[in-house]
Amino acid sequence: MPKRIILEVNSWFKRDRIVQNLEFFQDIIVISLCVGLFCVMLIRLADMFLSFLHPLNLRQVTSDILFILILVELFRLLLDYLQERSISVGAAIEITMVSALREVILRGVLEIPRDQIFGISVFLLVLAAIFIALPWMSGILEKVKISNHETVEPEA
Repeated sequence: MPKRIILEVNSWFKRDRIVQNLEFFQDIIVISLCVGLFCVMLIRLADMFLSFLHPLNLRQVTSDILFILILVELFRLLLDYLQERSISVGAAIEITMVSALREVILRGVLEIPRDQIFGISVFLLVLAAIFIALPWMSGILEKVKISNHETVEPEA
């Protein structure tokens, strides 16, 4: 009996088993985030439709629509993560850009201080540069990965 317990405890500490368990818990976290995002989307959608009963506030409706679209993109990003086990950097950049532009649209360009407009502009330019350079960088990284595998593999 003690040998069986020791073997069972040892099996808990095997690297493959630990990785498998951590991935399982990570999937649970991502699934709970998906469920939470879906509930928030439904609540915001219901709030938006209820706001149509009152006099139309165009800024609030625009805010709700953009917020729901951002949540939909985050939801898709999480679903892609569950399927592919990796995050799409391009999709994350798009979500970040839309989020930054949403804040500018909500407040209005004339109401935001000049320093913040400059900061947001630089932020969006950096994100755009990363977004444009992403395919180029992934091609270079793929070539580096292939050349590293060629040099590491022993000759037969």
